[in-house]
Amino acid sequence: MFISALELFKIGIGPSSSHTMGPMLAAHTFIQSLKHHLPKQSEKLHIRCTLKGSLSATGKGHASDRAVALGLHGYLPNEVADHDLDVLTQRIWSSRFITIHDENPVAFCADSDIIFDTGKPLPEHPNGMIFELLDDAGNIIISETYFSIGGGFINSAAEIKQLVAPLKMKDNASVPYAFDTAQAMLNMAKKSDLSIAAMKQANEIQSLDKQKLYNGLDKTWRAMTQCILRGLDTEGILPGGLNIARRAKQLQQKLLTQNSVNMNDWLCAYAMAVNEENAAGHMVVTAPTNGAAGVIPAVLYYWMQHEGGTTQDVRDFLLTASAIGGIIKHNSSISGAEVGCQGEVGSAAAMAAAGLCAVRGGTPEQVEHAAEMALEHHLGMTCDPVGGLVQVPCIERNGFGAIKAYTAASLAMHGTGEHFMSLDNCIAAMKQTGEEMSVKFKETSLGGLAVTITEC
Repeated sequence: MFISALELFKIGIGPSSSHTMGPMLAAHTFIQSLKHHLPKQSEKLHIRCTLKGSLSATGKGHASDRAVALGLHGYLPNEVADHDLDVLTQRIWSSRFITIHDENPVAFCADSDIIFDTGKPLPEHPNGMIFELLDDAGNIIISETYFSIGGGFINSAAEIKQLVAPLKMKDNASVPYAFDTAQAMLNMAKKSDLSIAAMKQANEIQSLDKQKLYNGLDKTWRAMTQCILRGLDTEGILPGGLNIARRAKQLQQKLLTQNSVNMNDWLCAYAMAVNEENAAGHMVVTAPTNGAAGVIPAVLYYWMQHEGGTTQDVRDFLLTASAIGGIIKHNSSISGAEVGCQGEVGSAAAMAAAGLCAVRGGTPEQVEHAAEMALEHHLGMTCDPVGGLVQVPCIERNGFGAIKAYTAASLAMHGTGEHFMSLDNCIAAMKQTGEEMSVKFKETSLGGLAVTITEC
């Protein structure tokens, strides 16, 4: 079950980790597999990709087709973060071939070979993709199915079948603190007398040099900070057709003019700055997803800028947050298409609350309590993006998630760590709620806010 902090926090591009970064990675994985299995024959071959479920419902607004085309042409999310994506997309969109080997161009036209299948989703997961290599007669030579399971993670069809049944940690022997539940985490912390961050670091350095871990965490934080600063320095209208104006820069300027010390306003400015960048398709860090990418950076940036945080605080914050995120992902989901926005902003708020509580000196019990409260007060939250775009209500929702995270950490610090509802029970409630939630409210834009807009 072990998930590295550097896997959970990934640098990539917006607007969606599950609908943009995941499909790009899946397409890249498929094209790499063809390099080893491409038939050596003279007949013409071509590639087709079929998007299923939530990917077909909101894929246009989430730029899933652009992501697939980029991935098939060999690009990865972290590699295109600093590119001019409009220019790059225009170039590959006009291409009619993908070169697998120098002597083997394979036909691919993004306009006709990416299919949005709005029929029944694949049973394993709502974010399914089928990649096919076909001969000139349309016969399928190679077919691979992938699922984008949230946060930029993907599973093949074979891999996701292994996840259907509840799993115990399969790599217990590989890390010293192999917790797959919050209770196990607390038990280990008590027995070892270590913080959650220290246990998480001990797990990380089993496969990664400590300095490389620190370098990776520092790089993650620099990217988060860069995203905030870019968002605070940019005005204009977000793409997609809703004509939503960026507000983070104006809000920050007003707060500076007023010499405001209003914590809630600053948290909203920082979170909205990130998610406006995400909505624009720019560089962002999954935290744990793109749709919720503003919560953790906002809370941590506030701690650093307004409360004198240190470099070590950043590392401890991210390690603690990733420990909580890993437990949530393992026992429920961080995918909006699977459990709604409670799995995205709710998980991000829980992670941020835990991280903030930790750097404030909270005990493991207080950290767990902070995470529980933050997640508890997002239960039942739907994912109903208007127009299939990660803008309304997503941008503001990150600000509110940051506020809830900060509040949860503060309340936990005022307590002893003892509380009635455990984080494990709260995660189980989120999973059950997601399973029973109508598909209309799980990133399909078929219900809720997405269908209550009156068009003139």
